[in-house]
Amino acid sequence: MFFNGLFSKNKAILGVDIGTSNIKIAQISHEQGSFVLDTYGVVNCPYKLGDKDNDFAVEQMAKILKTLAEKAGVTTKRCVISFPNSAVFTSVISLPKMSKKELASAIEFEARKYVPLPLPEVDLSSAIISGEQPGAENLKILLTAVPKQITQNYAKMFSLAGFKPEVADIEALALLRTLVGNTNTNCVIIDIGARSTGVDIIEQGFLRLSRNLNIGGDTITDKIAQSLNISKFRAEQFKRDFGVSSATFIPDAIKPVLNIIKGEVKQFLNIYQSQNTQVEKIILVGGGANLPGIVNFFEDLQVKVELGDPLRAISYGKSLEPVLKRFALSLPIAIGLGLRKI
Repeated sequence: MFFNGLFSKNKAILGVDIGTSNIKIAQISHEQGSFVLDTYGVVNCPYKLGDKDNDFAVEQMAKILKTLAEKAGVTTKRCVISFPNSAVFTSVISLPKMSKKELASAIEFEARKYVPLPLPEVDLSSAIISGEQPGAENLKILLTAVPKQITQNYAKMFSLAGFKPEVADIEALALLRTLVGNTNTNCVIIDIGARSTGVDIIEQGFLRLSRNLNIGGDTITDKIAQSLNISKFRAEQFKRDFGVSSATFIPDAIKPVLNIIKGEVKQFLNIYQSQNTQVEKIILVGGGANLPGIVNFFEDLQVKVELGDPLRAISYGKSLEPVLKRFALSLPIAIGLGLRKI
């Protein structure tokens, strides 16, 4: 949303997902209406680009991204990127239909209510997501704002790594593109990352609401380490082996963290129910969704719960399959970015 460019047909696009602890990439070829995963990669990244000018972090992340792309055999310099949920302010607003000039002024006026920073300090973007069809009274508009220092840091980092960002997207829309596609689905997407969890409300195939929680897989690991007085390395292994199984002694440490996520989702479900809207399913993705027993943990919300399938919208070579299946739940944002067309 903050870089401009046009995609040519039959060109490869690299989706780059900068998470809170990892960088994920997925190169997608757009071939006559179909999408092919050429290659992908995941690497740990201990650095973070915040809202401060930090040349050291920029340089280190550029080196990591460049090395990852080289090892994965990436063949394009054109990419679509995302900013972490924690860096993005998003809101869906409703406005009556009006002229383009009036709409631009109304959007800026509304943005001042929702963006917690002065508008000159952010890159503000808006997109009409519904309501343009005949008969609709109001427009649903997605507002997105990112601090300018963050966009500048990312621009420098990608330039040093040798890539050309053509557009910046938000994580929720990338997930929507990968997991829901063009279906008119009412669902909740839970993306459990290492240090944060995104909860996105999808109504009739459109993003309605997005929230970011400052807890994730690392929070669970820390709780296990504290409760059992063991190292984080051993705690991580316990988490992966036992998960949320009621047959083990670990759930007492894990459940308080997951209950925070469940409580947030429950509030969203109540919003749906108050409007007599039927929620079809809850979709779990992210590295934290690999936790054994996690699907069963959310089933008491009385909505179908399933692991997301980030590979549903793409084809890929059989040679990629064995390892790809292991990392699939960590790749939906990178894949969704690579699927974007302008």
